[in-house]
Order: sequence, then C-alpha cells, then structure tokens
Amino acid sequence: MTYTPAPRDPKAIPVHINLLSDTQTRPTPAMREAMARAEVGDEQIGDDPTTNALCERVADLLGKQAAVFMPSGTMCNVTATLSYCRPGDEILAHESAHLLAREGGAHAALGGFQITALTGADGQFTPETFRAALHPRTRYQPPQVLVSVEQTANIGGGTIWKKQALDEVAQIAKSNGLATHMDGARLLNACVATGIAARDMITGWDSAWIDFSKGLGTPIGAVLAGSRDFIDDVWRWKQRLGGSMRQSGMCAAACVYALDHHVDRLAEDHANARALARGLSQIVGLQVQQPETNLVFFTPDGAGVSGDKMVKALRQRGVLLAMMDGRIRACTHLDVTAAMIEETVGLVREIVRGA
Repeated sequence: MTYTPAPRDPKAIPVHINLLSDTQTRPTPAMREAMARAEVGDEQIGDDPTTNALCERVADLLGKQAAVFMPSGTMCNVTATLSYCRPGDEILAHESAHLLAREGGAHAALGGFQITALTGADGQFTPETFRAALHPRTRYQPPQVLVSVEQTANIGGGTIWKKQALDEVAQIAKSNGLATHMDGARLLNACVATGIAARDMITGWDSAWIDFSKGLGTPIGAVLAGSRDFIDDVWRWKQRLGGSMRQSGMCAAACVYALDHHVDRLAEDHANARALARGLSQIVGLQVQQPETNLVFFTPDGAGVSGDKMVKALRQRGVLLAMMDGRIRACTHLDVTAAMIEETVGLVREIVRGA
C-alpha cells in the first residue's frame, strides 16, 4: 500500500491547508497550557498521577479493567499481538488493515506471526468471510489465535463497522477459541458519527485502543485497554520495546484535555468532510467516495488530471493531500475550517479547468 504526500516543490507556497492526515494537528494553546501544568511522577513505578488518571479514564470509557499509555497506536497493535500470540500463530485481519499494511512487518519481524488477509469492500470483511477463513485445529496449519478489525477502516474510506457486524465477528471468534482485538485509531469518530458509546461499540472485543494524536489533536499518545492480565503482559512487551516514558504526565495531560474538549467536536470534522465531498462531486469527471467520518477519497482521472498531478498542483497552491492506493485522500481535522474546505474545492475546480 502506498501513502505518498505531495513532493516538495521549491516553487510551492507554504502549506496553509493541511489535509494530509489528522496526525497533522497541532496542540491548541489551551492544550499546551494543560501540559505545562500537569502533575507528573515516574510512570515506570506507577507514580505518575496524570498518566494513571488517563489510563483509568480510558479503561472506563472502553469498559475494560485496565489500560496502558503508549507513544503510538502502532505500538498498541504490536504489543497486543505480541501478548496474544506466539511464533507461528495466525492472525486474521482485512487485507488493508493497518497492522498488515502500515506497520513495517513488525508482527512478523518481532513475533513471527502469520497475518491472513481477508477481503471485503470498504476496508471491512464480512462475518461470513471470517467464518470461511477458519480451519480445524490440526498439526498441519498454524494455530488461529486472533482476529483484528480497524474502526474506522482507513483505506476503506473511513468507513464505520456496523455494531451488528462487530458483534457477529466477535461471537464467531469466541466460538472458535480466538481472541479479539480492535485497532481503534478512529474509534471515537465512529462513536460520534453513530451515537453509540465506545464501551457498547466494543462489546465482545477483548482489547481496543484509541489514538489521541489524530482527530483528538494531541502531539503524541494512544491508550490500549483490556483485562488486567492482558495489560500486565502488554507492559512486559512495552518494557522490552523501550520501557516507560517516565514523567509521561505531560503527554497524558494533553490526552485528558482532548477527552474533555475534543471528542464532541469530531462532528465538525465529519461535516467538513461531507462538504468537501459534496463540492468535489459537483466537478465533472471526479469520482468521489461519500464519507462516513473524516476521510474523503477521490480520483480526478475522469476530468483529465492524474491523481499525482492533482496532488502536485494543489501543493503548489499551498494545499497538502496524499496519494493512497491510487486515490487522493483528504483528511479533515481540528485545524481545518469550513473556509479551507471551500477554498480547496475552488482550487480543484481551477486545476481541472486548466487541464
């Protein structure tokens, strides 16, 4: 899977509309102030009160017994699979899932795990596809230990797994002795869009995590939650992969601030994504996937402009997007305003007219 931002161009004006990713968000002044005021201690010995408070809050939010603060969502996925699986074990996930396509082969390199890629539209596999991929436990095939889903499905277009499908996949997994793990990088986007509480969304899933450095706007951090025994195992792997972040409360404070102030406003990002898709759809020749959350995928080839050319032309005008799997991806977030969306649509229209 390719993920290619617009190339640097010495003739391009500085970026003033950044639609590359919601990871591009900058901490707000109020968030920075909360970080500066944070009460801190040593995370290694459980003595950082702000980090402890964050983990307790996320565990409660997700309906789990315990949680651990991580530098990134990728580290959440890696430590989770290392805790669930042993070398030679099999994990089942969608073919475009982050843990398969975007984590540098970490699960194979560090754990010796086999990830079986399941197919399905919009970044999701069906319960039937999952069931069909299961095999009897024999000496001839790897033990199937874990199934993972990504909520929302990034490459699928920021699509939302329906709760019924999540429940059914989890039930099939339990019936066949598999553990369940949710990559919840944009889980709260799904919750805000559907009105379903996070703990209800992940019922039946043994572990899940949320990313704070995407739409929630922090500079760093993700929190992985599960049973106490599971989190104990995850901590061991966290130690092996680098250990604690010591006075991590300064970073955790940003996450606490985000939970207080940046969750409900995700709806604004969704509204801006819909407005962007609506404006782009009115340009003849563009193929636009209608967004369910904050990601908008489109292709301009039908208008006589290649995706690469469009991304480069927009970069020259100060707008940053990315090519992903042959499509352009635009990602709305708290640093993107409605006026920026309107300007972006106008610039795309200008580029198409000049093609």
